[in-house]
Amino acid sequence: MSDVRALSNLAMDAVKAAEAAAIAASAWIGRGDKEAADQAAVDALRNGLNAMEMKGRIVIGEGERDEAPMLYIGEEVGTGNGPEIDIALDPLEGTSLTAKNIPNALAVLSLSLRGGLLYAPDTYMDKIAVGPGLPSGVIDLDATPEENIRSVAAAKKVDPSEITVCILERERHQYIVDAVKAVGGRVRMIPDGDVAGAMGASGLGAKVDMYIGQGGAPEGVLAASALRCIGGQMQARLVFRNDDERARATRTGVTDFDRKYDLTELAASHCLFVAAGVTDGDLVSGVTRSGGKTHTETLLLDSSDQSVRRIRTAHAEA
Repeated sequence: MSDVRALSNLAMDAVKAAEAAAIAASAWIGRGDKEAADQAAVDALRNGLNAMEMKGRIVIGEGERDEAPMLYIGEEVGTGNGPEIDIALDPLEGTSLTAKNIPNALAVLSLSLRGGLLYAPDTYMDKIAVGPGLPSGVIDLDATPEENIRSVAAAKKVDPSEITVCILERERHQYIVDAVKAVGGRVRMIPDGDVAGAMGASGLGAKVDMYIGQGGAPEGVLAASALRCIGGQMQARLVFRNDDERARATRTGVTDFDRKYDLTELAASHCLFVAAGVTDGDLVSGVTRSGGKTHTETLLLDSSDQSVRRIRTAHAEA
């Protein structure tokens, strides 16, 4: 069996694991307890991953072993049989979104053959992303936001005022907001959920032209895997706030702290991307219950054929 086929054969099991995490987290929607929501998602996702026929390794997860009781970076999951798989995950992307009953909370994971996803610490990451169909090199993380907006506008043959930029709503991003306004562009602010935000540039979910900002490294790798499946460009750089974070990076094999990663380094080979809705959102609908069933919607992307599948499932209630 080819390596690509071996990975693709895990797709539906990955979907089931993400669905279980979404359902578990949904019990905490609007209850104001983001830690409980996250823990419920972690427990369910871990159980799902351990049932999969693979030798799995978490390369992007909930932190290091001494900081996260489950799904930590380096943890081994799966039955121990089958292909060697690297996994990036966020059991609940949008813990605050779930606690506050706000759209776009997701259970997210990506699977790749061993070595296919960046093995990096749980730090911050500067990111910029655009969708498919644009010339190579149209964005540059080292350019100013104004320069990137003008470059994308030129490539799309539109005025910069027609460009919409998705930005995570944080005080540190005010300079990006000011830059978009300076060239007459449009801003789409999101409170959390920058995986979905970056994917919006690819034409999935909320339609934007580009994503710029600093967020979590796990979300950056997850977004990169999604873009590898459906097309686009992305650049990123890890951000270290102290010596402890640099030491953690060194333990994962990072030696160049200033390295600028492109999409093919963040997600280097064939991968699957799975996102199950917890609350309703731009990408997928959230968990609902009716007629004695629990209903989920899950997005499944496969880089082998750049397919996009939306899977709606009715689960028997326990």
